[in-house]
Amino acid sequence: MLRQAVRENVDVIEGRYRFRKRTPSQHLQRLARAFFFAAVPLALFASAYLLSGAADGWFESRRTADTARFEEARAASERARVEVERARAAAQVAASRLEARRSLDSSVEAQGEEAMALPEPIDRELFPLNVRRVVLDPGHGGKSTGTRSPDGMLEKTLTLDISERLQLLLQAAAYEVEMTRTGDRFVSLEDRAALANETQGDIFVSIHLNWIETRQVRGVETYYLGPTDDPYLKALAERENQDAGYSLADYRRMLDRVYADVRRDESRRLATAVQEQLYGYLRRVNPQLQDRGVKKAPFIVLTGTEMPAILAEVSCLSNEKESRLLMSPEYRQFIAEALFDGIDFYARSLGGANQVGS
Repeated sequence: MLRQAVRENVDVIEGRYRFRKRTPSQHLQRLARAFFFAAVPLALFASAYLLSGAADGWFESRRTADTARFEEARAASERARVEVERARAAAQVAASRLEARRSLDSSVEAQGEEAMALPEPIDRELFPLNVRRVVLDPGHGGKSTGTRSPDGMLEKTLTLDISERLQLLLQAAAYEVEMTRTGDRFVSLEDRAALANETQGDIFVSIHLNWIETRQVRGVETYYLGPTDDPYLKALAERENQDAGYSLADYRRMLDRVYADVRRDESRRLATAVQEQLYGYLRRVNPQLQDRGVKKAPFIVLTGTEMPAILAEVSCLSNEKESRLLMSPEYRQFIAEALFDGIDFYARSLGGANQVGS
């Protein structure tokens, strides 16, 4: 080996160096070094890529979870706000109920004598001085849904609920009550009037919820049968008259009743009593409520009845705040109590309060 090393050194010095042929083990070592220096960067790159993807997935999951928690918290806050409003409305209802009943008792005594002193425009043999039987007409039903609130509440559902509450109040005061519909079923306007006549009702009260294009408006209004030139009232009557069930042959008879019905004055008095109680009651818990008054309109459901008849628009589904109030059972009960007091006031002002229910 020493001799070989000396020869190689001499060859190098004299410029005669020849490269030695590498052994297989040396080739393997060279390939191993090349593989190592190539594999290390690739491994580092791959691990960095995998870690980056994992980090992105973790951040995305955290962002999704945070968004879900935020939406849940916001929904819970909205539910809490609605519950607070309902509780406030219920408290106001309870606080003002006693006051309203006291004011009604005093006003009956003061106004009853004045009402009895008015000229009597109708035949009292047809309309006795006492009110025994009240026909309640929950507006719409079945395929006739009526108006719809922005939250999806249907007029037909709310009018039935209010009518059923009013029915219980009237029966507790010894009035007889007939309902033109029970449950969610369609009844034509003609059949509603026919039922009222067949049961010999003393008064007819149709209950509806209003829709006013100016959404900021909220109010109550009560109608009795009569002609009108008001475009708004014509449009409202046209909407409510869609489910009439009458034929063209009935047209003349209906016009005669609209323009010459002797029941009109009694219907006006009943409408006035109901409107006063509706507005007086509800403004205590709904301070921005408007008194839209007592009006005449040619509602077909009123033309076929043979007794004093009114149609009460007890709230506005078009107003977001008022429709939210209607979600509260306490507010619907308050509407029923206001209607009851209006009906009861009218009956007592006739002088037949001692005969109610007899």
